[in-house]
Amino acid sequence: MMQWLARLPPRWQARVMRLGFNLHPAFRGTGGRVQCISPDLSHVRVRLPLGWRTRNMLGTIYGGSLFSVTDGAHPTMLMLALGQNAIVWDKAATIRYRRPGRETLYADFLITPEEIAGIHADLARHGETERTYLVELKNREGLVHAQVERTVYIADKAHYKQKLSEKTA
Repeated sequence: MMQWLARLPPRWQARVMRLGFNLHPAFRGTGGRVQCISPDLSHVRVRLPLGWRTRNMLGTIYGGSLFSVTDGAHPTMLMLALGQNAIVWDKAATIRYRRPGRETLYADFLITPEEIAGIHADLARHGETERTYLVELKNREGLVHAQVERTVYIADKAHYKQKLSEKTA
């Protein structure tokens, strides 16, 4: 799926990924925009403004926007980092509202080289793994307005295919 993107130079990968997120109808519908992506694709920053598209009837950011703006970043980053021999799925997510969003909020998504190495080790050992990531939506001053915990399932492609064939047999 993203094999062609992996062949681009890192700076272009980040630009294409940012453009792809910002133009994708499902992500656009959240009201959020990817503000920046690091050239090594290890950091994504999303901006969620309070505006007519994201405002609820109480004048604060709609909870659905807070939740959905965090969707897809970690799986996409992991797919690019792990390559075409890995399967990555969003598995579960929960949100905890801390305070109403009455201003623009920001979310940062990070995946370290150590995290990628740990995933590779788990895949080599077990064929599959899960990772849970906490994403905080904060204002400019760093005050947390919502916390979203997302669980991602990751598997070696061969292991995943074998697991699927065992289920259907």
